[in-house]
Order: sequence, then structure tokens, then C-alpha cells
Amino acid sequence: MAEYESLTVAELKDLLRERNLPVSGKKAELVARLQENDSSDVVEEVVEEVEDIEEDFEEEFEDDADDDFFDDEWDDFHVARQKPVLNDSITADIAVLNSQKKKQPAFRRQEWFRYRRLSKTGWRKPKGLQSSQRVNKKYRSPMARVGYRKIASVRGLHPSGFEEVMVHKPTDLDGIDPERQAVRIGARVGNRKRAQIHDRADDLGLRVLNRRRFQRKGDMQ
Repeated sequence: MAEYESLTVAELKDLLRERNLPVSGKKAELVARLQENDSSDVVEEVVEEVEDIEEDFEEEFEDDADDDFFDDEWDDFHVARQKPVLNDSITADIAVLNSQKKKQPAFRRQEWFRYRRLSKTGWRKPKGLQSSQRVNKKYRSPMARVGYRKIASVRGLHPSGFEEVMVHKPTDLDGIDPERQAVRIGARVGNRKRAQIHDRADDLGLRVLNRRRFQRKGDMQ
């Protein structure tokens, strides 16, 4: 600060003694020592103000905890997703399916460890006459075979247990059973038609598996 520069060395040392700080050194060192002390005091004041604000907020929150503070603001904050209505046999088959998935190895493309681009692509059956993976060498990744196929009764179901139904327009929702089937909107459906599908699915009590968040503008509201 400029006010410290205008003081004499004796006056600066008096200020340092009042703050229980060392008084040794040149005038520039004494001024720097006082400025550092001032900045630390400001930080302490800010920390104290923040702590006071947090304490006040906690007290107000505790006071409002027993009131109806969240009744009007947060009624629609969380909506539980629909669950399928499954019988005991389907539930047991889904448990078997999950256990089969855990035992299934990762099917990797031939030479996936050598080329990064191959490690990012999907499974391809090896075609080479002398391919080590095709002849099922132990040191190569396993190939996808018929023996890895899952239980047939729940094959193709969503992990939640729903049967997926692909839709592209609101009229495709007619006849869908909300207890067993769920909706998956086509990837090429625009936001305008997607908003209509969302609204109609909510009216019918259907679950949309790939529900997307987007801003509704104009007549989409």
C-alpha cells in the first residue's frame, strides 16, 4: 500500500511490533511484511463471512425442513421409471441371462492388439487360411460361436425386462402394452415429432427407453 511507503522506518517498526511481527530488515522488507499481513487478514475475514453465511443457511434449511418447502417446487423433480410386469418364470430366466452374460468372454477382432483402429471396431469373423484365431489357438481371443448363445425365452429383451418396440411417429404407439413393452424412438426422428411421441407416451403410460432432452420452442411447447 502507498500509505506504508510514506511512513518512516521507526513508524513501520512500531506497526510491526503491534502485530507481533519481526522488525529486522530494510524499509522495503518491512513494507512487504505489513502488506502480506494485511492480505492474510483479508482472507481470514472472507473465510469468516463465508462460514457465517453457511451457518445461517443451515439454520434456515433446518427451520424449513418440517414445512411444505418442497411441496410445490419439487413435486415433479423425480419420476420413477416404469417397470415391466413379469411372472416368476421370466424373472428367473432374466437371472440366468445375466449370469450367462457375465461368463461370456470379450469377442475381439483379429489383430486387435496390434492396430488401434481394430481394437475400436466390432467383431469380425477371421477369414485367413493360416489365421491363428480361426483355427482356435489358445493364445488368441475366442471366436463368437453357437455355444455362447443366450437363453431363448428372454433373448432380445431390454435389460429391464421390457420388449422393445421401434416407433417413428405418434400413431405407432397405438396397441403397445405398457406392462410388457417399451418404446424406442428411431434415430432419424426429428425433435418436433419426438416431442409428440414423448407427450403421447406419457399419456399412455409407456416408457421411452431412449428419451432425449431437448429445448422445446414455438409450437413444440
